Amino acid sequence: MAQHVIVVDYDPQWEVKFQKEAVCIRQILGENCKEIHHIGSTSVPGLAAKPVIDIMPVVHSLERVDAAAEEFEKIGYEYLGEFGIPGRRYLRKGGDERTHQIHIFQETDQKNIHRHLAVRDYLRDHEESRRAYAKLKRELARKYPYDIEGYCDGKEEFVRELEEIALKESRKKDGR
Repeated sequence: MAQHVIVVDYDPQWEVKFQKEAVCIRQILGENCKEIHHIGSTSVPGLAAKPVIDIMPVVHSLERVDAAAEEFEKIGYEYLGEFGIPGRRYLRKGGDERTHQIHIFQETDQKNIHRHLAVRDYLRDHEESRRAYAKLKRELARKYPYDIEGYCDGKEEFVRELEEIALKESRKKDGR
């Protein structure tokens, strides 16, 4: 069965679900875990989203993450390795009706860590961009209700431009 693509109004429970899952992830990662961030659309108050909690742990060692793969599987995650992004460890929970995704990066991978946080923070601060992104996602979900690739392809250009703008703004704030 194909993943059902639905976009719903923002739900404040998404933050609660993130916090709960972060506790479990931190227990598995232990001292290897430097920090855990709520990323993606569910981390942006007011933004419509697929109800999938995206979580980004930052770790000291990816090799130690790989060694903990079985522990993640015990709490319902599929451990998919890099899954298309070198230097990332990707895990998902919930099968075709996914509930959580974990994107783990090593602390030295500042490029990937920074881009996720910059986009999240930009959307939190810019209502117009948030509305435009929500509108696009709703349209694509209607057009591709069982085609996650079509949905993602439809967002690609918008997200790429959003990321570029977000990174520029973030660099200005950081004085870079």
